[in-house]
Amino acid sequence: MTKPLNKATIINSLKDLYGDRSNWVYKHIEQLIEKYRTKINATNNPLNEKDVILITYGDNVQKQGQTHLQTLKQFVDEFCLPEINTTHILPFFPYTSDDGFSVTDYFEVDSNLGSWNDISNLSNRSNLMFDAVVNHMSKSSQWFKSFLAEDSEYKDFFLAVTPNENLSMVVRPRALPLLTPFKNTHGVEKHIWTTFSEDQVDLNYAAPEVFIAVLDVLLFYASKNAKFIRLDAIAFLWKKIGTSCIHLTETHTIIKLYKQIIKTLTNNVFLITETNVPHKENISYFGNGQDEADLVYNFTLAPLLVYSIIKGNTKVLSKWANSLELPSNKVCFFNFTASHDGIGMRPLQNIISSEEINELAHHAEKRGGQVGYKNNEDGTQSPYELNCNYMDLLSTESDNEETIIRKMLLTQAVMLAMPGVPGIYFHSLVGSRNYYKGVEESGIKRRINREKLIFEEISKELKIFGGLRNKVYTSYKKLLKVRTNEKAFNPFGKAEYFNLENHKIFVIKRQFNKEIIYTVFNFSNTLIKINALAKNAVDLLNNEELVENTWKIEPHNYAWFKEK
Repeated sequence: MTKPLNKATIINSLKDLYGDRSNWVYKHIEQLIEKYRTKINATNNPLNEKDVILITYGDNVQKQGQTHLQTLKQFVDEFCLPEINTTHILPFFPYTSDDGFSVTDYFEVDSNLGSWNDISNLSNRSNLMFDAVVNHMSKSSQWFKSFLAEDSEYKDFFLAVTPNENLSMVVRPRALPLLTPFKNTHGVEKHIWTTFSEDQVDLNYAAPEVFIAVLDVLLFYASKNAKFIRLDAIAFLWKKIGTSCIHLTETHTIIKLYKQIIKTLTNNVFLITETNVPHKENISYFGNGQDEADLVYNFTLAPLLVYSIIKGNTKVLSKWANSLELPSNKVCFFNFTASHDGIGMRPLQNIISSEEINELAHHAEKRGGQVGYKNNEDGTQSPYELNCNYMDLLSTESDNEETIIRKMLLTQAVMLAMPGVPGIYFHSLVGSRNYYKGVEESGIKRRINREKLIFEEISKELKIFGGLRNKVYTSYKKLLKVRTNEKAFNPFGKAEYFNLENHKIFVIKRQFNKEIIYTVFNFSNTLIKINALAKNAVDLLNNEELVENTWKIEPHNYAWFKEK
């Protein structure tokens, strides 16, 4: 059941943000609810073990004679369903930079990709996840043009700051200027807040008109069948000079308001916050476990798995996993190991040393990757993200192809066994490697993991028995087939973590109701035998009943055992 709008609660929250304009905001909230009431699917469809998300660009696979989104649907239908039941199409709106994350129009589909009709057709068989890139938008957007034209409707949509303001406390994700000069239509220069780049101008949420305009965007996405909405770079939403401008109370209040409003219309839309920050800060977006994000990106998992593979030791991984706490059984993590971005380093702060973080950065460079740096308050720089294909990042120069594949699949099996909803990056599923050409042609480090593929070619490669792509893909699908049919992998189920064999073996015990599965992972380069953790068990991946008192795990391999 959806919940009716609690006017008193919402007005109180709005007063913290907008003072005496709160009633104006509430009136417009009511108007938007009525606008979308009949356009949004209100069916209650809770998350379960069958929810698995493909992370992809709209043009990751291409085919002549049809739109890229039509080709994506063909790929999803043929190679993803039913095991991967959701498609996260990275920003598919018109844009000017940052591979989609500088949006010019939130309500249109990029004509280079296709149309809303293509999106609708994709949603016939696959759930969808959209990006709400609402911290900032393109300087070429009509909203910003109207702001520069001093259109009264948009006069407060963006934040102009005098350059002599003390902005030294502002946390920066990138080593670029915070303020960018623009001239309005009268030739007057204004310095506009640009957290990420000069092309990406930050929205000013201190203006109630912006709050309403973005709410309209979110409800519009829900009306277009988005089951998941990713709130991009949401940590930087509210600006207050004299503060860090990250994780401010007002930012949390806005997310909570959006959540409450959406839940009055549907329980079938889930908000995911994307905050690539140290773990404790990241999980603050769960709120009290009911009032804020439904899912939070588990940013620590990806780099920590790389660290554990390189060290051949899971002591740190196990300690971290045991520290994972959720404020309620209504929320969960969004687990992933690779994405369109690099591998974030900030989530490892206070988990491994700064020296070890630097070692990871050096390892990425040795594996053909590059490192992005951020500016620190003391004037130094530290690694912000590793730009490297995940499979290449896990390997060493001496690894043969079989070892490279094993290490990759080991990390994916861990990710799939973790409580929460798994997200699989397109290039992880199809066994891609570093795409150097993309970096060389564009000068953009992140393009190393953003190769576009021809549908006929990738289809053929995925079917060539014994080929690298085929080995990765078929093994991945085998894991997914088991995972999506076992209730113990429910995203809200219990999990226990422990080490065996001098930290070489990592175990995740998953349980939901009476279903129990032991997922066992060997991070060493030698075969290891362990005492059976259950008297009667079934090896799920080989569909074999086990009678031995010991379980054997091959080097850099894994096994999932279900207690009978």
